[in-house]
Amino acid sequence: MTLHLAHVSSALIASLVGFAGTLALIVAAAQAVGASPEQTISWITAISLVKALEAAWLSWRHRMPILTAWSTPGAALIGASAGVAFESAVGAFIVAALLLVATAAFRPLGRLIERIPMSIAAAMLAGVLLPFVLGAFKAIPQAPALALAMIGTYVVVRPFSALFAVVIVLGVGIAAAAAFGQIAGLAHAFTAPGLQFVAPRFEPAVLIGLGVPLYLVTMASQNLPGFAVLRAAGYSPPVRDALAVTGAGSLASAFFGAHSTNLAAITAALCTGPDVDRDPARRWPAGLAYAFFWLLLALAGASGVALLGALPPALIAVAVGLALLGPLVGALGTAMKDEAERYPALLAFAVSAAGVSFAGIGAAFWGLAAGLAAHTLEHALRAWRARSAV
Repeated sequence: MTLHLAHVSSALIASLVGFAGTLALIVAAAQAVGASPEQTISWITAISLVKALEAAWLSWRHRMPILTAWSTPGAALIGASAGVAFESAVGAFIVAALLLVATAAFRPLGRLIERIPMSIAAAMLAGVLLPFVLGAFKAIPQAPALALAMIGTYVVVRPFSALFAVVIVLGVGIAAAAAFGQIAGLAHAFTAPGLQFVAPRFEPAVLIGLGVPLYLVTMASQNLPGFAVLRAAGYSPPVRDALAVTGAGSLASAFFGAHSTNLAAITAALCTGPDVDRDPARRWPAGLAYAFFWLLLALAGASGVALLGALPPALIAVAVGLALLGPLVGALGTAMKDEAERYPALLAFAVSAAGVSFAGIGAAFWGLAAGLAAHTLEHALRAWRARSAV
């Protein structure tokens, strides 16, 4: 193995963008399900350690740069599950992880997931993301100068670098909050990392309303694009092994409060292209460098959580909303792409975005169910009309 500067630099950028760009979303998700500060630190520490181990093993075992990430859409889904007890959320995390392992073990389950129309899965995701994106602009009355400075920075920077825009916006927001005297005391900004065991609680409504959608968005919005990035770079990704490893890692970290891990997509492109090495067979050490940086981030994660806790709520709302703007655009584009599926997709989007739970089950599940029901009905009607016309 030969480690070059390109391996290290690409891995460093990928890890920092993945961490700084969405850490605020993880913290917001933890707060939504009632995690304590110590449990939030355990969440960040556990998931960072697992990501490092997964990326190191998969990259070394298969000699290709296989990067893993936490499920960003999954974190948004958790953030939309306010009212769910943290122990019950952990039970849902465990079920989602077991479903990932089952997908690797049983091919029929994977084929069943692949049969879910991508437009409806994307519409459900878009409905979950929409309230967070709207929250960025709803924060303007709370802190006009701060929010407008961040939004203005995003508008200016994004055309030049969509990848770094959110990180730069977060930096501008922290600087502006400091200038406006809106940062609370930082006495605990440097905090030691720690793991805290969480005894899960298995509530059927939460398992169906959070666990199943978490598994679905992790598969549809993270793993499938992650495999596509590797294929586009000329690799033949080890699908079953990657699902088994990330599923097992997710299961282990769930007992310490962390949600699912999966293959990276956008940040993975930084380590799989010709800029790393012209020979694809020599790019895999970037995966090991990526794992090393995530080990360091696992140590620094607690301080990141403490820093975010000292920032004004408006800053967090804007940072999270802008971070999810790109995924929302992508999800809406996929949902509306096929004209024949727009109505079922729109129904799934509307029900998910409404955020109304029924029978104790969250809106994301009902949005998916409504979209699938409408899609099945329309497909049956088209088939009946085709037979009648013969």
